[in-house]
Amino acid sequence: MKKLINGAETVLEESLDGFAAAHADILLLGPERKFVRRRTLKPGKVALISGGGSGHEPLHAGFVGHGMLDAACPGQVFTSPTPDQMIEAAEAVDTGAGVLFIVKNYEGDVMNFTMAAEMAGREVASVVTNDDVAVEKSTYTTGRRGVAGTLIVEKLVGAAAETGMPLAALKALGDEVNRRTRSMGVALLPCTVPAAGRPNFTLADDEMEMGVGIHGEPGRRRVSLAPADAIADELVGAILKDLAPKPGSEVLLLVNGFGATPLIELYLMVNSAKRILDGAGLKVTRFLTGPYVTSLDMAGVSVTVSVLDDQAKQLWDASVHTAALRWGG
Repeated sequence: MKKLINGAETVLEESLDGFAAAHADILLLGPERKFVRRRTLKPGKVALISGGGSGHEPLHAGFVGHGMLDAACPGQVFTSPTPDQMIEAAEAVDTGAGVLFIVKNYEGDVMNFTMAAEMAGREVASVVTNDDVAVEKSTYTTGRRGVAGTLIVEKLVGAAAETGMPLAALKALGDEVNRRTRSMGVALLPCTVPAAGRPNFTLADDEMEMGVGIHGEPGRRRVSLAPADAIADELVGAILKDLAPKPGSEVLLLVNGFGATPLIELYLMVNSAKRILDGAGLKVTRFLTGPYVTSLDMAGVSVTVSVLDDQAKQLWDASVHTAALRWGG
């Protein structure tokens, strides 16, 4: 294993310290590094909190700031944060309008965020994301996994929260965005968890894992390596079969790298995926491309398609200022 670390046991703490130093204008670390919080809170705004196992950066801490999350709770690599982290984050960022948890559908995350909501002693609602069409159940989940579509939920709900939208309406919006968002990924090479010191699964040189999860969970099947167009055909085809968008719909296309995939390949996949969406009579009017929901050093890509309406377009275009996403005013 070759990694830029001092020791497997201190990776998260040292990374969080560097992250907070690099983005001190936007955010700060909570006590004992239990959460990352927005430096400047907006009074009267619903507080948005997400989190999950580390190793998926910039999800979630990279999306803390204006227009997205108020706090993010990092667990150890591929391990859910604990309820006390979410409770302390809620205490730190709730300005009186309530708290919305945005939770990826993994059993540990759902269990711990649910416990935190029950114990927080304040008004808390939750949105659970489950956009992965690859499999109905996997190593970590009952039901579909929450993957890169979580970013879209955080962006749209975050923009709405900045306008003063109340908690119940934000939960309804998050649930709706999740319903019209689907994702699927493929792995070309596995990732290596620092504490394990070895790849968390194996692939032959001529194999890929179709429908892989963001922790390296098995997907639909292991298949022979294929050209990018063929990979896009399967990923986008599965998404469209499940999502069933009406011809003429406007959509957002997110092509997400898993950590070790160069941008030249990601943009090639944008071209391949757009060709398929165009052929299905859909209008791709918003794009996001890059490593946003990663799996450490896994090589591979996921494709996410989200159906847009006028409200969603306005919220997507709204200004955002976080470590990982910055645009607008």
